[in-house]
Amino acid sequence: MSVIRLPVEKVKEFMEKSFLKCGVPKDDVAIVVDVLIRSDIRGIESHGIGRLKMYLDFIKDKVQNPVTNVEIVKDTPGTALIDGNYGMGHVISYRAMSLAIEKAKMLGVGAVAVKNSTHFGICGYYPLMAAEEGMIGLAVTNARPTVAPTFSNEPMYGTNPIAFSAPTDEEHPFILDMATSIIQKGKVEILEREKKPVAAGLVIDKEGNSHTDPGKILQLFRSKQAALLPLGGIGEKTGGHKGYGLGLMVEILSSALSGGPFSNALSGFDKDGNKIPNKLGHFFLAINVSNFIDLEEFKSIAGNIVRTMRNANLFPGQERIYVAGEKGFARQKRILKEGVPINDAMQKTMLEIKNEYELDIELPF
Repeated sequence: MSVIRLPVEKVKEFMEKSFLKCGVPKDDVAIVVDVLIRSDIRGIESHGIGRLKMYLDFIKDKVQNPVTNVEIVKDTPGTALIDGNYGMGHVISYRAMSLAIEKAKMLGVGAVAVKNSTHFGICGYYPLMAAEEGMIGLAVTNARPTVAPTFSNEPMYGTNPIAFSAPTDEEHPFILDMATSIIQKGKVEILEREKKPVAAGLVIDKEGNSHTDPGKILQLFRSKQAALLPLGGIGEKTGGHKGYGLGLMVEILSSALSGGPFSNALSGFDKDGNKIPNKLGHFFLAINVSNFIDLEEFKSIAGNIVRTMRNANLFPGQERIYVAGEKGFARQKRILKEGVPINDAMQKTMLEIKNEYELDIELPF
């Protein structure tokens, strides 16, 4: 497989022109592309340009609106409920977290729930917005059902990620961005493009058998004959019930708090198999550190926590200890310098998009 590296600005230009051709307003394009390129820059290939075609297809299939009309349904000094009206999930979420931050500046805490949204990219983007303002940030979202509850083999809820960020006195904030399943569908799609197997014990079929062929797994997903496993794996012995519990916590914050749908109602299809909006829900929280403790003191303590973990005794054969997000920031430096890796499958997809939308852009493949 031949992999080339495209300059970050070239990847951004490609995505910008694609979204503009689909009718997304220029200011909104800037937000969407920034979310996607941050994913690629941090090495999260499942949610960067690799997701571009999915969004373009959503718009083409009229299950996602290119023009985002955010409606504030309920507003108090410290909270808000937003209806995204099936616009661009990145734009809806950017505005929701921005509103949470503004409320936190006034009251110390700001919380915003969202309904009728769409896929918003990497969950970690939004807590980082808060960290850049000297705040703690939290974001969660539900997703189309792909994960089986503990002791079930049926996909009933989504990968339902949790992202948390806090400023530190180090070079970058602490950022935890994780699915509540062991693996996510996007990682399976990447492995299929790279022609690599999925590790055993991450996906089960209706008979409880584990699968490793990513192409077969994606086929089984489409027919609802396979499910991802929650963090901890099968059953309770290795803590699968804990991952399951976290997934439902996210579902409650994303659906019940916003008055939105959940579980199979998020599948993106009606009872006749026609495509419909995913109707996703999100929840965003910003905590103004200065309302509790001096910001610099907080950063120092948070930094000391990180360094204490990093300086623990090493497990035999290991070179060093990392904290959440650290590898992503290291990849960011490299990718900004060397470019975004584009494999054969992604090159083919980009050429298809270029031709379909008649994009005026030169590509080196």
